[in-house]
Amino acid sequence: MKAIAKQAGVGIGTLYRRFPTREQLIEAVYRSETERLAASAAKLLKGRRPEEAFQKWADGFYDYMLTKEGMADALPMILAKRSGLRLESRDLLRDAIATLLSASDGGLRSDASADDVMMAIGGIALIAEHESDRKLARRLTKLLIEGLAK
Repeated sequence: MKAIAKQAGVGIGTLYRRFPTREQLIEAVYRSETERLAASAAKLLKGRRPEEAFQKWADGFYDYMLTKEGMADALPMILAKRSGLRLESRDLLRDAIATLLSASDGGLRSDASADDVMMAIGGIALIAEHESDRKLARRLTKLLIEGLAK
């Protein structure tokens, strides 16, 4: 917590007043990152083809998964305790994927299930993490996008 306070440029007392426990800090970071990633879908569609926006969003998703990796010890316990947090996060991410799939200028199949696509990129993230290969994630995502192309 001292290192986090120092990196944030605040005193340890300030950090503990805002986040009395390590778990509260982890939950806040998790929520913030999930919301940031979800909100990025619509922004990425501006000035980009849907396939390109999806690839960039998927890259952000893999970064998000790595962020959660740093919280791996505490996050499962927090998700188990905070009823609805996992579902809330899943809903935000699914809605972001649905936004990408239903982009009005075409490019990606709008009939693909956002749930199925979410499961696919989640699987890609797990495979790439296991193989320690970010390039693999990009290649597999490219294959997924080609499969989603109209």
